[in-house]
Amino acid sequence: MITRVLLTGGTGFFGKALLRSCSLLKISSASRIYILSRSPEAFLAVNPEFRELPSITFIKGDIQQRDSLPWGHSFTHVLHAATDSTFGPSLTPLQRYDQIVDGTRNILDLAVATGARRFLLTSSGAIYGPQPVNLAAIPENWPGSPPLTEPSTAYAQGKRAAEHLCGLVGEQHGLKTVVARCFAFVGPDLPLNVHFAIGNFIRDALTADAITVSGDGTPFRTYLDQSDLAHWLLTLLEHGRPGQAYNVGSDEEISIAALAHQVRDILAPDKPVHILGQSDPSAARNRYVPEIRKAQQELGLNVRIPLAEAIRRSGEAYRQMGLPNV
Repeated sequence: MITRVLLTGGTGFFGKALLRSCSLLKISSASRIYILSRSPEAFLAVNPEFRELPSITFIKGDIQQRDSLPWGHSFTHVLHAATDSTFGPSLTPLQRYDQIVDGTRNILDLAVATGARRFLLTSSGAIYGPQPVNLAAIPENWPGSPPLTEPSTAYAQGKRAAEHLCGLVGEQHGLKTVVARCFAFVGPDLPLNVHFAIGNFIRDALTADAITVSGDGTPFRTYLDQSDLAHWLLTLLEHGRPGQAYNVGSDEEISIAALAHQVRDILAPDKPVHILGQSDPSAARNRYVPEIRKAQQELGLNVRIPLAEAIRRSGEAYRQMGLPNV
């Protein structure tokens, strides 16, 4: 049973998905949730609704600053979701790598020192490297990897190293570590003004004259709703097999062009879709699609919210937030 859980990255997209989750609220009625944040007050000033959640305690600390971590506490579970995938591209490749690897090592050490029994790392589907054209969906045992010598793969390499650290620390200290290899998501807390295509499309549908696809629209992606994401992560934290990795995402694949049109049809039926790139019919289609049978078969996890419903929910939530010109 989860009784005292430390959540890192609690103020980012994953963290807010967990905080909004009915599953987390059920856990928190009998448990204590500790949220590690570099600036709790700044977060709560912008998100005051999280002040009222029962059994939630914010702790000021930085995963890269060991002295700032809550070494004097006691935890039963640790969910390590602190990686800046939203604004991380503004870091240098070396900074991104250090943030992931050093931060994970510090939180693993903290988990051992504070008596935690289970540890969940949020990793990424990026660890598989480019998806082969003849592979419809990537299983957890796919041996691919991103090129080691390219600085642009620092995020993926950092996640691979973090996964390995989980295995090493788990073997040496008996900590039950589980890895969630996360793909792409959608929900009310997804930033609309960064590099996430679906967020950009929702923003355009709500505020612009047209929905714009900056590329050629041919890549294939899948999107899991953030409430499903929270449910999957909490299930993995409590019930995932130690030493195992699980893909976390949807198996409902869609091209980026079709996604733009679907967002338009649901949120702004009268607006045009502009695709700026020119597709090359002879080029291989870029894919980023997880196989999720392992999570389905072992843990009973499924996609509960179809993509169309997730888009509708996200649009309604953003409208209620009072976005400009909405």
